[in-house]
Amino acid sequence: MSKPIPTDRSESVFEDYKHEYDAKQALIEANRCLYCSDAPCTQACPTHIDVPEFIRKIATGNLKGSARTIFEANILGMSCARVCPVEVLCVGDCVYNQMGVPPIQIGKLQRHATDRAYEQGWRFFEAGAPTGKSVGLIGAGPASLAAAHELRRLGHACTVYEKRPVIGGLNTTGIAPYKMRADRSVQEAQWVLGIGGVQLETGVEVGKDLTLAELEKKHDAVFVGVGLGPDTRLGVPGEDLPGVHGAVELIERLKLGKLELSGVKSALVVGGGNTAIDGVRELAGLGVPSVTLAYRGAEAQMPGYRHEWLAAREVGVAGAFHAVPIGFEGNARVERVRLVRTDAQKKPIAGSEFTLDAQLVLIAIGQSTLGQMLSGLSGIGVQNGSVVTDAAGATGRKGWFAGGDCRNGGKEVVNAAAEGKAAAQAIHRHLGGKDA
Repeated sequence: MSKPIPTDRSESVFEDYKHEYDAKQALIEANRCLYCSDAPCTQACPTHIDVPEFIRKIATGNLKGSARTIFEANILGMSCARVCPVEVLCVGDCVYNQMGVPPIQIGKLQRHATDRAYEQGWRFFEAGAPTGKSVGLIGAGPASLAAAHELRRLGHACTVYEKRPVIGGLNTTGIAPYKMRADRSVQEAQWVLGIGGVQLETGVEVGKDLTLAELEKKHDAVFVGVGLGPDTRLGVPGEDLPGVHGAVELIERLKLGKLELSGVKSALVVGGGNTAIDGVRELAGLGVPSVTLAYRGAEAQMPGYRHEWLAAREVGVAGAFHAVPIGFEGNARVERVRLVRTDAQKKPIAGSEFTLDAQLVLIAIGQSTLGQMLSGLSGIGVQNGSVVTDAAGATGRKGWFAGGDCRNGGKEVVNAAAEGKAAAQAIHRHLGGKDA
């Protein structure tokens, strides 16, 4: 069972950044849709939800049918409605963008339908007739949840092994709270596993508490959905000072518990990706008076989504561009950061050092990959730390499959859902089943 999470978490102070539609707003927005036959929005979605179909059902008052259309394609449709970067996926490909008309708010409509399903307790799928086959799934994040649900529909027994006491993976521990809180993620994971017949073993770390050989012996197939590993470090002096944290590590602490920020007047987040942007927005939302993002390149070169950075600027976050830390200073904790300016190639410029005050620093320059945990198994390829698979998620070792961040290097929740479902179908075929 998943351990209950505290109710007095730091993330609880955040409200939804994107407010939900009421019934009237959803009806009006749904009726704007052109219901395109070639639907570029559907093609832009990694899970290929039939967007015109689910929106048409909202327009005709068939919310239950709308939710089923969404969940048939993406069982994690509730969280994806909240956390997907729709601006660069479905909404970004809406034909209205080419007509100078505001695009259909697909994410908000998807949330309207899926939220009703959760509120009303609608269930759409049942476990299939038992096949006598068993699948072990490593990790209880989005990829494994999607795979386990699909495998149960196909009749295979499933056991999910999760090293943490809580389930939901990065949705629970890492999603920005103004997009989705941890308790909502746990609710989704429980709803997905509510199809029945999934054995959940939390507090079990595969490779330590259960060896890979033992896991392989216990099951007819294995799905690896372990996500990513610890934060990457800069490797500069003073990085071990109290107050200097990996961004993912600190975000998990505010998602699952309480952060003590008294005495923090200035904070610095290092990096230019989406985790860094989430970090600065979260610190600003928690009341830190001065929050700065330091990136080694130009503002326009930041790999994080532009719309997310603009939202950070709206809440007062400052940017220090063409700047990289070269050391952290302080006595009992970090007090200052030494930085150096960089040129157009992001190389340090001699003699350009400067300092910024900071009583809290988050390092958000990436995470380590976990593919190496499988390096002891012959036939499984690992490239740049990620597990190598074919298009369906099969590795080079018979019966072993992978999906999500450990395979794709760190993409969106919707990519993990798509890869988990596709791998489940490949596992089904491997176990002798026919295409579903």
